[in-house]
Amino acid sequence: MALLMEPGSEPLTEGEKADLDAIAAIKESAAREYREEGNQFVNHRRALDDAEQAVRLSPSNLKAHYRAAKAALALDLLPQAASFCRRGLEQDPANEELKKFLAQVEAQQRERDLKRAKVAQAISAAKDLAAAIEKRGLRLGKAAYQQLTGVKKPKLDEQGVLHWPVLLLYPEVMSSDFIEDFPETDMFSEHLDLMFSESSPPLPWDENHAYTRDAIELYCQAGDGTPFSRSELLKYLLEGTVDSGSLPESLDGEDGEHGTVKGSTAISSSQGSSGKWIKVREGKTLQEALQHKDYIIPAVPVFFVVSRKSAFYSKFKAGNWSLP
Repeated sequence: MALLMEPGSEPLTEGEKADLDAIAAIKESAAREYREEGNQFVNHRRALDDAEQAVRLSPSNLKAHYRAAKAALALDLLPQAASFCRRGLEQDPANEELKKFLAQVEAQQRERDLKRAKVAQAISAAKDLAAAIEKRGLRLGKAAYQQLTGVKKPKLDEQGVLHWPVLLLYPEVMSSDFIEDFPETDMFSEHLDLMFSESSPPLPWDENHAYTRDAIELYCQAGDGTPFSRSELLKYLLEGTVDSGSLPESLDGEDGEHGTVKGSTAISSSQGSSGKWIKVREGKTLQEALQHKDYIIPAVPVFFVVSRKSAFYSKFKAGNWSLP
């Protein structure tokens, strides 16, 4: 870009020539921004290149530093933007415009660092939780009753015990109870003793009082669903903890399916090895039940409660009932 100058006013020193070249670069950058408003990324990239050239030609040119910092910020290059501000302030420590802009850039950098730290912490916790789940040979799949459970996830306490949210469904009326914290070391009988004790009120829909402690049985649905891969498991565990857009594309190098624990006897089939409904033994722990080789946890463990005193029981046992 040519600069029109008065006759006899040509620069005499190298410094003057550098200043004029820097001014020309800045003007060219401004002209490009004006001409090419359609592609902002290209504009900002060119503006940064031009401003960097101006800074190299004239390090004392504060306007060049400011334009370079502004273009770097527009390109989301926060460290580079801060660097241009600081270099400009080395030339003029009292420059208010550069000081304000540097404060803005540093505030954005702090916010970004906090977000990155939060994401890193969430990923680390999710990996620890996934490792604990895999170590036990458990398999998780897609949520089936999220409208009843929300986004509750298992938690790993300081002693290495998994605490699960557990959904109890009453298929006779499709009502439910939700246990938010069921330690894997607890037996089902402990929770059922509390829920169906003589002092507990009957279920509001149980007019015939069929659902008593001595009459209820627990079942789960086996062989249903597809287990998550490891990366899918990590993504599920991270849901609701951080913004999904802030997660890296690859959370883990491995993408294999989880193994299973063979030979668990916490659950036994009531309809043979090919049966869909599997009876849960109340005297076993939650962990033992979840380790059944055919059970895929639908994100949150789900167990079905039926009563031997109810007319529905024979229908359920005969396989004449299915999920609506």
